[in-house]
Amino acid sequence: MPNLSEPTEDAPRFMSAAGPRILIAGAGLGGLTAGIALALRGFDVTVFEQAIELREVGAGLTVSRSAQAVLAAIGLQDAVHQLASITRRMAFLHYRTGEMLAGEIDPSDGRLTTNEPGALHMHRADMHALLVARFEQVAPGRLQLGRRVVGFVDASGPVRVQLSDGGTVEGDMLIGADGVRSAVREKLWGEGAPRFTGQVAYRFMLPAAEAAPALAGFGRAAVFLGPGRIFNRYSLRGGELLNCVAITQSDRWQGEGWSTPATREEMLDLYRGWHPEVTGLMSRAPQEHLIKWALFDRPTLPGWLRGRTTLLGDAAHPMLPFLGLGAAMAIEDAMVLARAIERSPDVDGLVIYEETRSDRVARIAELSRLQGQLSQSRDPDRYDSASAPAQDKSIQDYDPVTVPLFDEQSV
Repeated sequence: MPNLSEPTEDAPRFMSAAGPRILIAGAGLGGLTAGIALALRGFDVTVFEQAIELREVGAGLTVSRSAQAVLAAIGLQDAVHQLASITRRMAFLHYRTGEMLAGEIDPSDGRLTTNEPGALHMHRADMHALLVARFEQVAPGRLQLGRRVVGFVDASGPVRVQLSDGGTVEGDMLIGADGVRSAVREKLWGEGAPRFTGQVAYRFMLPAAEAAPALAGFGRAAVFLGPGRIFNRYSLRGGELLNCVAITQSDRWQGEGWSTPATREEMLDLYRGWHPEVTGLMSRAPQEHLIKWALFDRPTLPGWLRGRTTLLGDAAHPMLPFLGLGAAMAIEDAMVLARAIERSPDVDGLVIYEETRSDRVARIAELSRLQGQLSQSRDPDRYDSASAPAQDKSIQDYDPVTVPLFDEQSV
């Protein structure tokens, strides 16, 4: 078996006569979006997922304007609008006093009645279910559960992929969309485990009726900023649910859990002295659904592509959540990847994809880190909204459906 840490310079430029057979590791938001976009372009695509049953955890996510453009292009705009809440404004508040530090109060319930521009909030499970159903429509039978990509050989012939059930499959391209703990990335670059960022997040959801007594009139979306901590909450499903996320700096974490059980007591202890809205919501958190997870990232890679294997989403560029753009970056990747392969259905398409995306994701990753530093400043009274990336509207000025691809930019 060749050393998979070394690039394979003899990878053929052109693939199967009938078009490339594309294998995707991971049925998360990015992997499924890529699968749909590629299938709609007529490509032979299969998605492999380690889970035996697809169950997205209960959490909210932000659907940026760029991600909305992709979802519209793959036929999901109406379905998304039926399930999403629109974010017209967001308030950034002092952790103790509730003083407005930046932004504005949104007095609406978030119901989306028109195609007005703006970021959307959705339940992650709703988004994932829409993508699964759409992929099954355009590529029936090509989502294979209980089959994790655990290894592969990318030499002079097809990419030969080894699966967790002992099976093997062959394809002309392999896309690693298998998250921050990507097995594909590890085989390509051999970095070992991702690194703990010193941030731990707690999350819970509340029905609107249960949350209402704790709310203090700051609108449907608000972020409380404090020393070493933030608390973010916004409504989902037209105001039916309140999604709550508390992120705190921490120098300790054990285990790898994405959904480690937590307690109200430990959360309230961390947020002692915070505004009554924050502690009031925390005291109502449903104990059986209160979880925490550590935030991990990876060093920047010199490149994503080796041979005919590349990476997408968190596998390529993990994002801290302080701008709420992690899911959007994976969805953007997926559309640009499909467009690039359509333009050059060989290794050149993978090169075009990476070169088109690398600057964008590097910029967003850096701005996300900066926003985290500003949001968790030791002195929130000095929060500088003018320099905060969260107030930078240009971040949204990106359309992965129409952005010039790298080869178009070069001519």
